[in-house]
Amino acid sequence: MSPAPDTPPPSEHGFDGVSHGYAPDGRPVTPPPVPLDKIVGDVVDDLRAAAEAEVALFKARGALAYHGTLWSSAWGFIAACALLVALLALAFGAILVLAQNIGPLLATLIVVALLLLVAGLAIWRARIRFDDVKAAFRDDLLAQGEE
Repeated sequence: MSPAPDTPPPSEHGFDGVSHGYAPDGRPVTPPPVPLDKIVGDVVDDLRAAAEAEVALFKARGALAYHGTLWSSAWGFIAACALLVALLALAFGAILVLAQNIGPLLATLIVVALLLLVAGLAIWRARIRFDDVKAAFRDDLLAQGEE
């Protein structure tokens, strides 16, 4: 069988130029050493590029957080307004239902007392969550009772 026409002729060392653990054509030529000022310059350039990339990442994360906070607060405001209207309707309805049985003044006082109780409970829960937020930003996380 004859070799294919595009096959190169075998080298004089055999193995078609593959080393197999030794260098058939002698030691490889080593490139000249890179000057130290070039290496330092490359390191400084890489560090500058990394710092710029980190700053760009922080800016992008800040913009994303701002955008999310803006829309979250807007939708939260809309939800709070709807909740206020619903509570007003509930309070008026409760007053109208109770007024038939116990009188308008006592019905109003009962509904106001219940709404104040709900508001106090909500304030108490908000205070607990606010303390959690303060603890998260404290340097000493295990400090108890310190403000």
